[in-house]
Amino acid sequence: MFRRLALIAYRALCAIAWLLLVPLLLYLSTKPKYRRSIPARFFPFLRVFTLESSGFCKDFYPHFWLHACSFGEIKSLEPIIQALAQAAPTRNILLTTTTQTGFDLAQSTYINEPRIRVEFLPFEIFLPFYARRLKQLQALVVTEAELWLELFYATKALGAKTLLINARISTRSYPKYRRFRFFYRVLFSCVDEVFSQTQADSTRLAELGARHIEVLGNLKLLSPIHISRTYPKPSNRLVIVAASTHKGEEELVLEAFSTLKKLESKSLLILAPRHPERFTQVASLLAGYPLASARFTQGPQVLNDSSLDVVLLDTLGELNNCYGIADIVILGGAFIQAGGHNPLEPAFFGTKLISGRAIFNQEALFACVDGYTLCEAGELESTLLAHQSLPHTSYKHTQASLSTLIQAITTHKD
Repeated sequence: MFRRLALIAYRALCAIAWLLLVPLLLYLSTKPKYRRSIPARFFPFLRVFTLESSGFCKDFYPHFWLHACSFGEIKSLEPIIQALAQAAPTRNILLTTTTQTGFDLAQSTYINEPRIRVEFLPFEIFLPFYARRLKQLQALVVTEAELWLELFYATKALGAKTLLINARISTRSYPKYRRFRFFYRVLFSCVDEVFSQTQADSTRLAELGARHIEVLGNLKLLSPIHISRTYPKPSNRLVIVAASTHKGEEELVLEAFSTLKKLESKSLLILAPRHPERFTQVASLLAGYPLASARFTQGPQVLNDSSLDVVLLDTLGELNNCYGIADIVILGGAFIQAGGHNPLEPAFFGTKLISGRAIFNQEALFACVDGYTLCEAGELESTLLAHQSLPHTSYKHTQASLSTLIQAITTHKD
């Protein structure tokens, strides 16, 4: 009874929030970043008036539903989806996401797979309207911290098994979760199994009400690291890749690199902003520095142009290829409070790895790497100048169990 009352209250709050946010959502939907995701997620009924019937799962009845937030999480699901498709070749797989970058990656990856449908996840208040299309659902698999109550409740009400995988709660965010633990107790009552990244995550999840928890490690450990194209390393140049940088971090990197250039004039910086919508902004930022720069989309030959100081990596899917020619990687997202990014890929190539100290979202992955260097934002310049004394990273491949996950997903509930 309590769960039912809590769900009613939650639905009412979601409906009120949606009504209040309609003007903002309509405004944001005019922005390129949200032009497709917001209408699909928050205004799915409008498709009827644009001669598109409500697209979510139309003429598609999934047996397995996997949901991930964005690009990185969608990428981490690839080995699971491949193994699931092999284990149950006659079953349909629905893959949902909430961001445009995640959607684009999923679409390009599975475009030739008729049994895999890619969709944006509708906002909570719209999910009950699609129950008829989910009547064959056997399991829902949600990644990391995508804790949507209606998503779990609606699928559990259909008799499907519900799983949360790659689950994590950082030390920094845990107090915020605890303030709403009454809500999470309701939510976790709708989750059958939880696979966490670390034992610390398991302890925090259990305190919030999660049950049947197993430590499995990070899903990224399941994904083989590879390059799609081999580039020749620029001869006699120190190559530095500043990867997955956020707003405010590019300035830190460029200031440190400018100082390094005075001592090592042949150094080359490959600058890779985290979010594609910032490529133009960062290009404008570069124009304000006395550094010769070019954009990677002008052609990969810019990597070997000795007249250039900086190459802006303004495309997706090339970062591993650039790690392959890097001497040093400066990994962004941790010089600000974004939580850090995946260190496994630069470590796989044996680079010297520098990152900030705010790695609270990536602690499990950094535990799989030897030889990285963490520093404060104000220490980046001195750390980069001392690069010759920094260690090379090595990648500790502690494989998570893919078979355990596939068995959990495909095994019917009692």
